[in-house]
Amino acid sequence: MNKGLIIRVREVMKTEFDIVDGMDTVANALCTMRHVETKTLIVKKRHEDDEYGMLLVSDIARHVLAMDRAPERVNVYEIMTKPVLTVAPEMDVRYCARLFTQFHLSRAPVIENREIIGIISLTDIALRGLCKVPVG
Repeated sequence: MNKGLIIRVREVMKTEFDIVDGMDTVANALCTMRHVETKTLIVKKRHEDDEYGMLLVSDIARHVLAMDRAPERVNVYEIMTKPVLTVAPEMDVRYCARLFTQFHLSRAPVIENREIIGIISLTDIALRGLCKVPVG
């Protein structure tokens, strides 16, 4: 990456994501996904002082499918990650990649003014950040 060029998380993050309720069943959460290519579901805050949660498709595979649990009998809150590590939209993608590496993460919500405005992943950083492909 060029030393003089700083690419911000905002420039490569995905702005389309699905939000579910923690009380939803895993089956219902999967059925309500609007963005089929997504691997992440954001879990709503229960109140203003709460934090967001996150559910990855890999969590569903690991905690529901592999354990032979019925998705209609497992609630999202049982298997989600909460609280989640978040990143700022103005963060340099190099630091974001280092943060992900340090904490063994593959993706994180992007937060601005305590609201989620996008999701950033290592794939986004590698494919869009290094090649500087326009977000789309």
